[in-house]
Amino acid sequence: MSASASLHLLCGKAGAGKSTLARALAAEHQAVLIAEDVWLVRLYGPMKTFDDYRTYYQRARSVVGPLVVDLLRLGQTVVLDHPANNRSSRSWLRSLFESANAPHVLHHLAIPDEVCLQRIEERNKERPEGSYHLTKADFDHVSGFFEAPEESEGFKILVHAVPDDCRTTHQRNAGQEP
Repeated sequence: MSASASLHLLCGKAGAGKSTLARALAAEHQAVLIAEDVWLVRLYGPMKTFDDYRTYYQRARSVVGPLVVDLLRLGQTVVLDHPANNRSSRSWLRSLFESANAPHVLHHLAIPDEVCLQRIEERNKERPEGSYHLTKADFDHVSGFFEAPEESEGFKILVHAVPDDCRTTHQRNAGQEP
């Protein structure tokens, strides 16, 4: 495995900018981008319910997981645009970089809800591939499942935030102060 191969993971509420950051990271690191929303819509068509998403997400995961591990082992950096939005999903994602014995970065987009909702409104107009029309009620529903990453989980966390309309980034490593 190449010493430079790593796995970039994304965590943030709907509208936080995960897919936008994923594309930028893939370009910056010459990485393979695996975008869950695009894969799901291409493989299964539009989802009608959140239960559809859960079913198809599990199926896709069984293919994406081994692919990510293989790419990392071959020395290819991967940006996995797959929400690491709760402990359960992060546990699975941890198994990928641990299996490949590869470094990782968990990008946590800690964006205020108001900004997320504004971005969702714009996305609803633009409708990029793999996106779904979301309402405020949808946002509130899926946000109820969100669990911010904690240092005790042992991830190398890079926090992206937009306080006072000023984009800032800081890094937290497990067990270290920001």
